[in-house]
Amino acid sequence: MATEPTLVSGFRPTGRLHLGHLHGTLKNWVKLQESYRSFFVVADWHALTTKFDETEGIAASTREMVADWLAVGLDPKRSVVFRQSAVLEHAELFLIFGMITPTPWLLRNPTVKEQARELGLVGSDDEAEMAKINFGHLGYPVLQAADILVYKASHVPVGADQVPHVEFTREIARRFNHLYRPVFPEPAALLSEAPKIAGLDGRKMSKSYRNAVFISEPLADVEAKLARMTTDPRRARRRDPGDPKDCPAFQSFHKIYCTPDELAFVDEGCKSASIGCLDCKKIMIRHVVEELAPIQERRRAIDANPSIVTDVLDDGNRRAHAVAAETMRDVRDAIGLG
Repeated sequence: MATEPTLVSGFRPTGRLHLGHLHGTLKNWVKLQESYRSFFVVADWHALTTKFDETEGIAASTREMVADWLAVGLDPKRSVVFRQSAVLEHAELFLIFGMITPTPWLLRNPTVKEQARELGLVGSDDEAEMAKINFGHLGYPVLQAADILVYKASHVPVGADQVPHVEFTREIARRFNHLYRPVFPEPAALLSEAPKIAGLDGRKMSKSYRNAVFISEPLADVEAKLARMTTDPRRARRRDPGDPKDCPAFQSFHKIYCTPDELAFVDEGCKSASIGCLDCKKIMIRHVVEELAPIQERRRAIDANPSIVTDVLDDGNRRAHAVAAETMRDVRDAIGLG
């Protein structure tokens, strides 16, 4: 089972990506692709687990998302960028894993219940309410395990809150290897320090909250949005002192973008009310714009030639299929279906 260091990660196709994605995931991917054989998957089957009746935008969202990946710096020569649904081996391995996964493993998954509550599908955790969850949603961790193990991944980059997902995949790998013969490595969680990025209203940045700043939107819009971002509520007037530790803009963006001298200046100016919130945010906004400008230039070049995304996905689909097909030959031999 010895393999070169390999990682698998991906997103459901949700269209344009925002600054939360940039700092929470994408910049880490760009760095990791230098050291790992990397597979980045557009998880379009996963998009059906909760929105199976809203499929019209999946193709357009896929293109938007992959264009952002490339603009930020994913290199399709170093990494495999592909669509989950184009590699049918994911579905075959999902089926086989489904045969050996005990139902209680799925029922105890807290993420399924949290998502169901957020979507208004259930109101509690009792059995009658859980019955409202469809099979695809309940079983998505098994599909996720197939997504990872079909490439015999050694690592999965995640935040600390997602480690249980990796452990579930490890459990499935152990169970398969014990029941048949060793085929899969047990992937390790590759922990990353993902900063929590607040949206314009102070809550977590999310498209569903309509508080996001998108990577690809015009820089003038980026400046205007960040200029009106929520700050310390105690600074209702210019002369009111505040504290940066209670300011979403400072905690999310100043800490990422500003120099130590700028942070010290902002800290003193906020606490003494010697600078206003807009003056404070302008320091941070300048850095955000400087980072996004070259990303957006690359994005414009991609948009001017739509075949770039198509060609990247076609090539990635082919490369992913070659690896996944080899894994499935091992799987079929191990269970006697070769």
